[in-house]
Amino acid sequence: MENNLENTEKDSFKELGINENLIAGIEALGFVNPTPIQEKVIPLVLQKRGDLVGLAQTGTGKTAAFGLPLIQNADLENKRTQTLVLCPTRELCLQIARDIKAFARHVKGFKVLAIYGGASIELQIKGLVKPPQIIVATPGRLLDLMNRKKADISAIDSVVLDEADEMLNMGFKEDLTAILEKTPQDKATYLFSATMPREVADIARRFLKDPSEVTVGTRNSGADNVRHLCYSVAARNRYPALKRIVDINPDIYGIVFCRTRNETREVAEKLMADGYNADALHGDLSQAQRDHVMDKFRAKQLQMIVATDIAARGLDVTDLTHIINYNLPDELQSYTHRSGRTGRAGKSGTSIVIIHQKEKHRIRLIEKFINKKFAWQAIPDGNAICEKQLLHLIDRVKNVEIDTARIAPFLQAVHEKLAALDREQLIQRFVALEFNRFIEYYRNAPDLNAPEKPQRQERKPFQKDRPQKRVLKPMPMSRFFINVGRKNKVSPPEIIGMINDFSGKRDIEIGRIEIQNSFSFFEIDSNFENLILKSFKNASFADTRLTVQPAEPDTGKGRAGIRNTQARRGAKIPPKSNAKKHYERFL
Repeated sequence: MENNLENTEKDSFKELGINENLIAGIEALGFVNPTPIQEKVIPLVLQKRGDLVGLAQTGTGKTAAFGLPLIQNADLENKRTQTLVLCPTRELCLQIARDIKAFARHVKGFKVLAIYGGASIELQIKGLVKPPQIIVATPGRLLDLMNRKKADISAIDSVVLDEADEMLNMGFKEDLTAILEKTPQDKATYLFSATMPREVADIARRFLKDPSEVTVGTRNSGADNVRHLCYSVAARNRYPALKRIVDINPDIYGIVFCRTRNETREVAEKLMADGYNADALHGDLSQAQRDHVMDKFRAKQLQMIVATDIAARGLDVTDLTHIINYNLPDELQSYTHRSGRTGRAGKSGTSIVIIHQKEKHRIRLIEKFINKKFAWQAIPDGNAICEKQLLHLIDRVKNVEIDTARIAPFLQAVHEKLAALDREQLIQRFVALEFNRFIEYYRNAPDLNAPEKPQRQERKPFQKDRPQKRVLKPMPMSRFFINVGRKNKVSPPEIIGMINDFSGKRDIEIGRIEIQNSFSFFEIDSNFENLILKSFKNASFADTRLTVQPAEPDTGKGRAGIRNTQARRGAKIPPKSNAKKHYERFL
């Protein structure tokens, strides 16, 4: 790839070469000056200067960066589809199609069609009878329509791969390859991604020819206008800590990220039971349920949605103030995607993580990855929260709009009711009425901050009469065999996730994890041995019924055996592998 291209420093879309019809459309949407990614990308696409890789965070204006020049380059007399835009999710597909349609509102004869799963395929087939100039599609549904001979991309001259890292994370690599192999060799390919992991680089090497590279910000870095805050608590205090973080930010409008569907449901249900405007977004919801939740969230009838990474992919919601990582994601790139959902369009935002002490090393890895530091914060106490909530209430009262004409007929009766109360009594009653629940809830609230580890004392010179030093014994660990391995696409994060999910606990000490081809080994605190055996009974992973059996301890002196003879017959045990290497890769 070429080096990053210099900023063109153009002050308007007209200077970038965009025509009057399109400028009228984008000005109607409130866009006046191009963003940095638009300044760099628009001239390259407009002048058809070859393939391109664009690295930029979500919310930087990528859709207009490729959409405007592709609309302008479209041949309205050509009756075949000329541009294909591929993206990972239904929501993003619809958003891109809506944006392109809005940009082209003054371009007569221009048509864009969204193709995605979860909607009527018959209607989409009908929309393809007269092919649009631009198709925006998710890979799975497009490939289905191609196999049915309903979607024809054999004559396109440009392909956009938007959020390429997300498409690969969601398992679309084979679909992408099958689609791109059906496109003309001489097309232009524009790949946009927030991060550049190995899989995305492989796609770029295979399908792009000597691409230019446009980078806004630093590779894999977080947005400059997002603060990154970290709170450390004991694992059992994670949910109470979440409530305090929400309460100290009364204007919060954001997403709480969890690891699993079950955890997402549990956290959302707890928040709703505790009186917060929240709901869950996860893979078990039907499309209608998902749309209902998102409609309420976009209308700000909900302050928060609790979501998994997969369920939140492709969401396009503006003005988010906070992202809260209830649990850290398994992959470093996922943190970039999570935090990039706030602080968009030049606005500031806050990304918060809640961790326990054993996860501190992962914060250092994320800091290195995003090239930004976390600010460590103390969980606020009850007094600080009550003060913040009270002042927020007062601000709302001061700033409320008053329709004097409509309330005037009722004021006389109100004055008569309150005549016996002086100013101080009115204020006290007003505060108590609106505020008693916070005062009561946080009365004698405990300190939730994780205690710091004691400083190691300097060693004193040896003394003969000094008592003998006590030797601490290591925690006893139990080793288990599990009948899934690399061929099942199992990795250390999946093993950890299964232990957390099936046991219902997140504070079990986990030791070595060894991934073999058709099976694996893991170690856990021996106190939880019976719980693990019980939890994995009738459990499954990716349609594979799981078998978990106690295994011999790994002494490092030979092959580890499995106590259960039936399990031994079904698995050939290879020499000990370097599980640490796998685990460090995950971290």
